[in-house]
Amino acid sequence: MSRPPNSKYFRQILFLIVGGLLLLELSGVEIPGFGGASTKQTSSGAATHTSDSSTPSSQTRYDDDADKIQSAFDNRQSDIIVSGSATVVKVLADDRDGSQHQRFLMRLDNGLTLLVAHNIDLAPRIDKLQAGDTVGFKGEYEWNQKGGVLHWTHHDPRGSHVGGWLDHKGKRHQ
Repeated sequence: MSRPPNSKYFRQILFLIVGGLLLLELSGVEIPGFGGASTKQTSSGAATHTSDSSTPSSQTRYDDDADKIQSAFDNRQSDIIVSGSATVVKVLADDRDGSQHQRFLMRLDNGLTLLVAHNIDLAPRIDKLQAGDTVGFKGEYEWNQKGGVLHWTHHDPRGSHVGGWLDHKGKRHQ
């Protein structure tokens, strides 16, 4: 069986198109019908700035990294990507120095309290956040003596850091 004379050219063009689409997707550019809708909402899934996954379902289940966070706290470790859900215990004033951050305290089911520093220059603010709300999260844990800080809860516009997010009342903020 012989191949048509232009099959090599066709394969090269197809390779370039697929490669270009993958690069756009990895850089956070939304391409309708390409990725997005199939993105899982777990710590192993890659987050993009805007995608079909920006509206979590009411039955969304998050990886529970509470034990991982507790271990990082106990061992004074930082720079650890974590996900899970927690209860807001206090909404704090925004940090307006440098990049603006929405700040709040949340308590994990194991009792550990985290300060969330959500960059609102890169991701949407969580509107109407209040104590008692449940927030799903993916971000980077940084140790401190009070429990730790969760940051990088947003996409990375440069694409060099794992993207994070916060889910609140059916809306993903990344």
